[in-house]
Amino acid sequence: MEQKKNLVTLGSTGITVEKNSFGALPIQRISKEAAIGLLRKAYAAGVTFYDTARYYTDSEEKVGAAFEGMRDKIYIATKTGATTAEGFWKELHTSLEKLKTDYIDIYQFHNPAFCPKPGDGTGLYEAMLEAKEKGMIRHIGITNHRLNVAHEAIESGLYETLQFPFCYLATDKDLELVQDCKKAGMGFIAMKALSGGLINNSAAAYAYLAQFDNVLPIWGVQRESELDEFLSYIDNPPALTPELQAVIDRDREELQGEFCRGCGYCMPCPAGIEINNCARMSLMIRRAPSAAQLTDEMQAKMRKIEECLHCGRCKSKCPYGLDTPALLEKNYKDYCEILAGKAY
Repeated sequence: MEQKKNLVTLGSTGITVEKNSFGALPIQRISKEAAIGLLRKAYAAGVTFYDTARYYTDSEEKVGAAFEGMRDKIYIATKTGATTAEGFWKELHTSLEKLKTDYIDIYQFHNPAFCPKPGDGTGLYEAMLEAKEKGMIRHIGITNHRLNVAHEAIESGLYETLQFPFCYLATDKDLELVQDCKKAGMGFIAMKALSGGLINNSAAAYAYLAQFDNVLPIWGVQRESELDEFLSYIDNPPALTPELQAVIDRDREELQGEFCRGCGYCMPCPAGIEINNCARMSLMIRRAPSAAQLTDEMQAKMRKIEECLHCGRCKSKCPYGLDTPALLEKNYKDYCEILAGKAY
């Protein structure tokens, strides 16, 4: 029997799911009732893969509440940011409790600054293996924003899945990562498939990623209208038409070079600046509904840039090597000019 073309198998895990999966980071911003409604609507439409994390405040709890009693019908991936074996076990037990389950399908190290391996002194990978042997987790994964850590994870042979930012703004190095995962039999989970909100054409985003048969995109969903867009692609997947390719080409031209992806790994800022939003304000104000970027609250957040300490912490923590203080200054100057009446 021929496989439906919009299914994807995550490497050697054997997990085969609809090529639309649910990124549960944004549901921490909505009520429990609204989140449960979205999650169950996604499942009813055929979505069976749900990605969350211990660090997404109450996201795990909402996923657990939505799918209690139907654990065998879905796949759950979550993440630990623990840096010690003791912390690992604490976070794993908490995740299992919140998710109302006794196992996790894919347990991932959450953007570690290094690639955990047996014998590295942290005990993290040993704990992961023990959890798998005990049946508490089924597959071992890693998420990252750093190419060197991602490549090390692939080459190590220790991981079954890699989660990494991937969208139509991808560089040749990102594309190489996808191919290397395929050769290694690893599942590739694409996060930031809308580049943190900078990509505003979901059909173009979907059509681009559909070209890669080993890539599973996770779409961060917060509103029912957003979910409906992606659900519509299950039966009517967008093709990469000349029109959509033109959208991609325009966005690549506008967004090439240095821009903040909004990943937030530079946070917290000692001066209280909301860096992951303020450092990309010039793009957001032009690519998202501008009214939301011009509120009194947002103006107050942008003014905090005046208090930048130039300590360099954000720059040193940026996985993309951006000069974050310079980017903040540039965005603030543009923002002030817009407030003063400059056309945008």
